[in-house]
Amino acid sequence: MELRGKNAIVTGAASGIGRSIALRLAAGGADVAILDVDKSNATAVAGELRQTGQRAIAVAVDVANATAVSTGVEQARHELGNIDILVNSAGICTFASFSDMTEAVFDRMLAVHLKGVFLCCKAVLPDMLAAGYGRIVNLASVAGLNGGGPALVHYAAAKGGIIGFTKALAQEVGPAGVTVNAIAPGLVDTPMVRASGMADAFVQQVAQRVPVRRVGRPEDIAAACAYLVSAEAGFITGQIISPNGGGYM
Repeated sequence: MELRGKNAIVTGAASGIGRSIALRLAAGGADVAILDVDKSNATAVAGELRQTGQRAIAVAVDVANATAVSTGVEQARHELGNIDILVNSAGICTFASFSDMTEAVFDRMLAVHLKGVFLCCKAVLPDMLAAGYGRIVNLASVAGLNGGGPALVHYAAAKGGIIGFTKALAQEVGPAGVTVNAIAPGLVDTPMVRASGMADAFVQQVAQRVPVRRVGRPEDIAAACAYLVSAEAGFITGQIISPNGGGYM
């Protein structure tokens, strides 16, 4: 994967999957802007990226806020240059039974995941359209394909929306040289998942159910993303790649 001369934005890269993706892109030669609500951890990750010899910045952004996204992308553009790669990895993970789910909980889930993808794509696409080149990767979930399970109606709806959004946008911007794909991971062991209250026993149960007999690691998702943002993936768009260990086929 050769990304030298490319500028990337990775949202939600202060930890977990986003962090691994940012590290992988920097290792390939890209300069990276991290947009995350957690400025402290984002700054630490940016420091890790700079140790690879690449430029990296951290910008505090709530991707559900249009003004924050516009300001954050403009800062990234000012410090790095026009944006060639966008990875929408920002997300939240909460569990709520449908009977107990409040409108606020549902709205926040869709705002961070689906509206966040919309806002970031809107802010970055002008650079890509002007250049006649761009790579967008949206982090969905296997829950958007199979419903996820109990207490995940809001999460599955948000991730399913990202899948539809990805396919539609890919059709619209493909003629301009921009590809848009999604990654729909199975269960990946991340700080966000652990913080959601998911029990270790449940994680182990999932590991024993999938053919590869383990849950995902952030690096598994970063590897898939690295290919999708590369020049070699120019004939792939509107696709949903699901690294899930064979749990969903």
